[in-house]
Amino acid sequence: MARRFDDKRRGRDNAREGRPSPSSPQNRQAPAHSGSGRPVIYGFHTVIEALKNSRRQAMVLHVTENALNRLNDALPKLPVAPRLARAEEIDRMTGSGAVHQGIALEVDGLPAGDLADLSGEGTVIVLDQVTDPHNVGAILRSAAAFAAEAIIITERHAPDAIGVLAKTASGGLEHVPLIEVGNLAQALVKLGDLGYWRVGLDSEGPEDLEQSLATGPIALVLGAEGRGLRRLTRERCDTLARLDMPGAIKSLNVSNAAAVALAVVTRFRTAK
Repeated sequence: MARRFDDKRRGRDNAREGRPSPSSPQNRQAPAHSGSGRPVIYGFHTVIEALKNSRRQAMVLHVTENALNRLNDALPKLPVAPRLARAEEIDRMTGSGAVHQGIALEVDGLPAGDLADLSGEGTVIVLDQVTDPHNVGAILRSAAAFAAEAIIITERHAPDAIGVLAKTASGGLEHVPLIEVGNLAQALVKLGDLGYWRVGLDSEGPEDLEQSLATGPIALVLGAEGRGLRRLTRERCDTLARLDMPGAIKSLNVSNAAAVALAVVTRFRTAK
C-alpha cells in the first residue's frame, strides 16, 4: 500500500472562522488533526478542491451553517455528508489562529508520488530543505497555476502536507503531486537520466534564468532562504542561474522566486 503524506506526519498551524484571533499569532503552530487522530485540512478553497479530487479520501466534513450554505452553492453534490459544527469546535481541531473559514475536512492522505511517474516532458520544482509550510504551500499554488508536473521534496527537512501548507496552497495540493526522496542529490541524478535540464536558482548565478533554459523538460531547483542550495545540490545541476531584477532589492522570498521562475519558463516555452 502506498505511503500517504498526510498520515505520516502531523500538521501544524491554526484558525478562527474568517480571520485569526488577535491574541493568537498567525504563525503559531499546533497539530492539525481531529480527536480521532486523522489529519485535517481546512479553508474553503482547500476543502473544495479536496472534495473534488477522486484520489483524496474524505472522511468527515465539519462545517458551520454559514459555511455550508456557501459550500452548497459551490459544490451542490457533496461526496461526504456534512457535520454541522460551531466555529469553536473547528478552532480546537485546527488550532488557534488558523483561518479555517468555518470548514475543516478529516482526510486520508494522498498516495505518495514517485520519480518513475514523471513524464519527462514538463516542469518540476525541486526544493532543497525548504521547511516553511507557508513557502511550500505558496509554491504549490503557483505550481498548480503554471501546470508544473510535480514538486520534489526531501523526506527530512520538509513540512507536513496538511494544516497551514494545504491552506496556503489553496487547493494546489490536490493538483500537483509531492514526491518525497531520501537523497536529493541522487534524485537530481535520476532527473538528469530522465532528460530534465536541471537549473539551480542562485542570486550569484552566471547568467539570467531565461538565457540558461533549454528545450525539453526542466527541473527548477530552489534552496532554503539564507542557506540557498547545498554543495551537492549545486553540483548536480546542469547550470546555475539568477533572476535579474532592476529594483533596489535583489532577492525574493523563495515562494515568490518560484512563481517568477515558473512564469519565465512558461514564456520561454511559449516563445519556442
